[in-house]
Amino acid sequence: MCVHVRGHATQIAILEGRTLVEHYVSWAADASTQIDGNIYRGRVQNVLPGMEAAFVDIGTPKNAVLYRGDVRYDLDDVEVASGNAPRIEDVLRPGQSILCQVTKNPIGAKGARLTQEVSLPGRFVVMVPESSTFGISKRLDDQERRRLRRILDEVRPKGHGLIVRTAAEGASKEELAHDVELLMAQWARIETQAANGTNATLLYQEPDLAVRMVREELNRDYRGVIVDDPNLHAQILSYVEGVNPELADRVELYDAEEEGLPIFERYHVHEQLHKALDRKVWLPSGGSLIIDRTEALTVIDVNTGKNVGKSNLEETVYRNNLEAAEEVARQLRLRDIGGIIVIDFIDMDIRENRVKVASALRSALARDKTRTQVFDISELGLVEMTRKRVSEGLVESLSSTCTLCGGRGIVLDETLL
Repeated sequence: MCVHVRGHATQIAILEGRTLVEHYVSWAADASTQIDGNIYRGRVQNVLPGMEAAFVDIGTPKNAVLYRGDVRYDLDDVEVASGNAPRIEDVLRPGQSILCQVTKNPIGAKGARLTQEVSLPGRFVVMVPESSTFGISKRLDDQERRRLRRILDEVRPKGHGLIVRTAAEGASKEELAHDVELLMAQWARIETQAANGTNATLLYQEPDLAVRMVREELNRDYRGVIVDDPNLHAQILSYVEGVNPELADRVELYDAEEEGLPIFERYHVHEQLHKALDRKVWLPSGGSLIIDRTEALTVIDVNTGKNVGKSNLEETVYRNNLEAAEEVARQLRLRDIGGIIVIDFIDMDIRENRVKVASALRSALARDKTRTQVFDISELGLVEMTRKRVSEGLVESLSSTCTLCGGRGIVLDETLL
């Protein structure tokens, strides 16, 4: 993990070997836009029964939205006809104060998305206050899951839910118990603040993006976290020493003057970033991807390009599509593309080949920690999939809309209109 700090922004690059796989930007003035995970005491502004949603003031420029499925309530406090599920207007009313958490940053004209199912992430577990939720990461093997389940039966706080993270692999009972104690103390502070007043206010703020990434990502698989800013390096080192001291020696301070190159130049991030902003992506064999984003979805077109193959057309297309499946998964992570995605693979006549390409795509996406859902290749050679969108993508975070064309990519000839 390379962390590059400049006056107005912090950039975080995650590399596997020399290959850039993820990139994030945190702007200095992001207090109202990068709020995913923050917990607020919100004030309901209005309830829209037809949309099954409520708009909530959380103290940011745009009101956030809370949908019916994300509302928590006690059936004893709601008056509804027997057998009917409560509607949103039965549960919420304008002026009501509620405890809520941001699950999706505001994007474009849309406000942040909220839930009342609050969760507090720790190093090894996520605590879900006042819930019966219980779960263990599916990325852990069965034997480890059984071991952790026995420990959790002992350390789980009464009346609260727990979700065990992948990072808990190999963690001792004492480490898990300590993690739970810290989260319980944090929740107690939030409850106390929430009870004092009715105005919209921030109750809990997620730490700096770099610290958050270290919390989410850093494990024994990482060779290191390299930071080029002394203050942020000290902040990250202090956090790692507190929660995972055996990995503290992997947090390094990078001195650009001593090294003679900026950190992103030294680790070849800069050149890979430029390529990631291109519409066209070349595949090793000579094929290519064309990536186009629209308001509704992102479309990825697969081409053979310079790839002429060696045996026959079906084999050439199949090999090209396998390469494309691997590269598509990498580009989705790198560009942080979310929402609906349609991939136009080159048509394959043999059904078995279509199944293998779809399987290769799912396998490549398994390394992506963001939730995805992939459907089988259709008769038209299209794959429909979704990837959870939490924040704006790479291109959007490093660009602004063109003032000449308004984002259309064309300039109209005014003399003909």
